[in-house]
Amino acid sequence: MSKDLATSIIRTLRQHGHQAYLVGGCVRDLLLNREPADYDIATDAPPDNVMHMFPETYAVGAQFGVVLVPRPQNYSQSTGLNSLEAGREEGGEDKTRPVSTKANLVEVATFRRDIGYSDGRHPDEVRFSRDPREDVRRRDFTINGLLMDPITNEVLDYVGGQEDLRDKTIRAIGDAGRRFDEDKLRMMRAVRFAARFDYSIEPNTLAAIRKLAPQIHQVSRERVREELTKMLTEGRARRAFELLDQTGLLREVLPEIFAMKGVQQPPEFHPEGDVFLHTLLLLQNLPHPCSDTLAWGALLHDVGKPPTFRVAPDRIRFDGHVEVGVKMAEEICERMRFSNDETGQILSLIDNHMRFGHVHRMKESTLKRFLRMPRFPEHLELHRLDSLASHRVLTTYEFVREKIQKIPPAEMRPFRLITGDDLIAAGYQPGAQFREILSVVEDAQLEGRISSAEAAMELVRQEFPPPGQV
Repeated sequence: MSKDLATSIIRTLRQHGHQAYLVGGCVRDLLLNREPADYDIATDAPPDNVMHMFPETYAVGAQFGVVLVPRPQNYSQSTGLNSLEAGREEGGEDKTRPVSTKANLVEVATFRRDIGYSDGRHPDEVRFSRDPREDVRRRDFTINGLLMDPITNEVLDYVGGQEDLRDKTIRAIGDAGRRFDEDKLRMMRAVRFAARFDYSIEPNTLAAIRKLAPQIHQVSRERVREELTKMLTEGRARRAFELLDQTGLLREVLPEIFAMKGVQQPPEFHPEGDVFLHTLLLLQNLPHPCSDTLAWGALLHDVGKPPTFRVAPDRIRFDGHVEVGVKMAEEICERMRFSNDETGQILSLIDNHMRFGHVHRMKESTLKRFLRMPRFPEHLELHRLDSLASHRVLTTYEFVREKIQKIPPAEMRPFRLITGDDLIAAGYQPGAQFREILSVVEDAQLEGRISSAEAAMELVRQEFPPPGQV
């Protein structure tokens, strides 16, 4: 989203006699010399006025004073204001058709005062205001409570946000307990912002989170999952999960990860320490950017270790931790409302992460089937992270990479030599055995023992004699 577009919207609002400023995260990011993901505007114009002023709008939260203004198709940075209003001024009929993506939408919110938060998430009543100070003081953190005039670059700071930016501090605006009482999700956001920017959480703000952490369950699991996913993928996942632990939120939102603390591992394989530290080391090395499924697979790959821990005569063991971990992760994914596709990939990462220890001994057919699993690069990356977080030996990782480079695609996924129709034509009765027969043929093909339909049928007749020839 172009800052010029947001600026042109502000010019329009002001030309109609209203106050208007950039607000929130975009101001914070501009002051930190970061490129904002999007631009938000705060104004004293009521929602009806905003919707009347622009060619096409989306009243996504008009009761809260929030209107989305899209970029008109005929908008250009050079024409600015005039092009924004062209759809209404030229003939009175709105002919603009905005591109409805987040990158082409500006959120315009009316100054307001919130009254009551009985559900711990949303205000019970909103009263619109003409005072920007009143609007800022109901927001979450000081670094997100700054206003900016994009024309003069003047910053309006009524809450000490600039000082906290300089001091690298996350501080709730006003009374921290009240801010978190109003919206429990703010506790998760405090952790995420502190991790993302490598800031500290101000003592009173931290104390309020620790006190109210058990109330995080008032927030929908989807919103909690979204915050956790952002923590995992924004580049400072280890710091985020250390803070979740320090604030008491980890025990509440992911007790299965909290249970990893103090669970020792065999030092000959895991010199780094307990399961929790091992997991933190994986998170520390997550690539950035990182897919959501790889991030969650890394977080949960050893989730089955705490309940399977035992001290055997030879060493510490976690018998069946993969199978147990898959079941636990499935419950977590269901609890967090992941999609079926995301759940499937996360469970596959957990289910297969120990198989890398056997690749040197796999038959050629087994190895090729392993390497051609859906989204295999994520499996390989998880193995690399797992190795770096323990013994730091990448021999197996390099072996697999070399195999992938050397095996031609046609050999990894060869054309099927025979089908079920061929088996029926040869006198076999359709049934469950067809899957086994075709799998044996494909194994032989993957291992280079056969390469023609004739050789495939000969192998079938040898391994599975036709009816009447047994």
